[in-house]
Amino acid sequence: MTAAPPDTATDTAPATEWRSLDPRTVAVHLSWLAAPLGSLGLTALATHGRLDTRAWITLGCIAAGFAVITTGGLLRWWRTRYRITADAFELRTGLFTRRLRAIPLHRVRNVDLTAHPVQRLLGLTVLRAGTTADGATGGSALTLEALTRPDAERLRAELLARAGSADTTGEPVLSTVDRRWLRYAPLTFWIFGGVFAVLGTVWRVLGDIGVEPWRIGVVRDAFREFGHSALWLTVPLALLGIAAVGSLGAVVLYAENWWKYRLERTDADTLRVRRGLLTTRSVSFERSRLRGAVLREPLLLRLGGGATVRAVAGGLGSREENCKRSQVLPPAPRAEALRVAAAVAAPGPGDGAPALFDRPALRPHPAAARRRRTVRGMVWAVLPGTAALTVLGALLTPVLLYCALGYALLAVVLVLVLARDAHRSLGHGVTGRHLLIRSGTFSRDTVALARDAVLAWSFTDSPLTRRAGLTTVTAAVAAGQDGYRAPDMAAGDAVPFAAAAAPGILDEFLVGDPDGATDPLSPPGRRP
Repeated sequence: MTAAPPDTATDTAPATEWRSLDPRTVAVHLSWLAAPLGSLGLTALATHGRLDTRAWITLGCIAAGFAVITTGGLLRWWRTRYRITADAFELRTGLFTRRLRAIPLHRVRNVDLTAHPVQRLLGLTVLRAGTTADGATGGSALTLEALTRPDAERLRAELLARAGSADTTGEPVLSTVDRRWLRYAPLTFWIFGGVFAVLGTVWRVLGDIGVEPWRIGVVRDAFREFGHSALWLTVPLALLGIAAVGSLGAVVLYAENWWKYRLERTDADTLRVRRGLLTTRSVSFERSRLRGAVLREPLLLRLGGGATVRAVAGGLGSREENCKRSQVLPPAPRAEALRVAAAVAAPGPGDGAPALFDRPALRPHPAAARRRRTVRGMVWAVLPGTAALTVLGALLTPVLLYCALGYALLAVVLVLVLARDAHRSLGHGVTGRHLLIRSGTFSRDTVALARDAVLAWSFTDSPLTRRAGLTTVTAAVAAGQDGYRAPDMAAGDAVPFAAAAAPGILDEFLVGDPDGATDPLSPPGRRP
């Protein structure tokens, strides 16, 4: 007898057979029950176990919801299948309406892994494969919920390998977390806003379950003592207490978001960020989709000598998703931020010098831009508060008139300082293969964009800015925030800057004069 030839179809079947999700994904979908069950438990605790009719109705709704979601989760798991063929990544879903989605492997540009605490507890991970066509809706991305961690890692490696972006060893690690960076966590105005947001949420939840917070003894006594004490002493102490609680919360959030942070090159064409304590995240950026970087320096963080970095990259989904996924460095020392920003914006040999962001050669904006910021501060910050206190003082008590005077003096000084800082932050320039734009005072952003990534220019002015000789120039790119503004630039510098930064885009719109000057806003046949 002769041996039968090998069955080639059988040999290749594992590569193209349909695979299913992990059955524990059903348990993940049931995690939403924690909130209503917790609310019901608080109600039972507040009423000493005496549940009213509304509570029993809530319990019945929870039971019905449990049955519906369990059934739906089982059906979704049963009808969800995926596979990798020779040239595509396919996902099949649906029971009554069946849906088959596929993306070509050669267009897969990033494969991200995320896992929230419930998924991590169950050992599961969500995989999201993005393509070059990821637009505002993110409709060209496929998401699998949920895989085991080893399966997700193998699938990501398989997708990147089949897409031509296989991992290599020995690539450099660009940055890792340092525990000393925790000192930058409280340097944000949200240490106050976050506390009030949490208190408001707790207040609303207690109200929803039938508990009136102002009738709780501790709360009532605290308000009474606060009102009867010396406000000049209790108000600063209250602010210090809020700042302390907010700072502690900021440190906890920083640790949760950036625990085990690691920015590395997985191969010559891929940059990857891994981070997270309770919710783990892994975001990949393809080198060909990187368009630049943003060095972001919020006011308090800048005063503390820190900064953050965001990548300007395509294929990250909608604007909201882009905001969540584009950050490549947490609040860190400015020197570290300069190094990482330069490496992300200019990954080529010799292009990653920190000088790209550190003291860049920027052309300053005219003094008229400073006057505009001063006037806006006076109109929107000084006048309303002063007028309101003055009117109340005239109607109620003369003490408020002195408060109006003090507010006006303090606000004027603050507006002048901030306007000066905002004007000093303005600048634009062209260096090598990048154009640079810097602006902002509460958040000073220095943007480095690849010149060949600019798709269009927008020139914006108003009657007031035209009279002041100012123009706002916006560079449109198919990445990041879609457009980056250079506000209040000298009108005479706008067109030369745009023409030098991205030659060829404005040629058909320019109107020349005998002296060689050009202006894209002039009507045809008229000298600028």
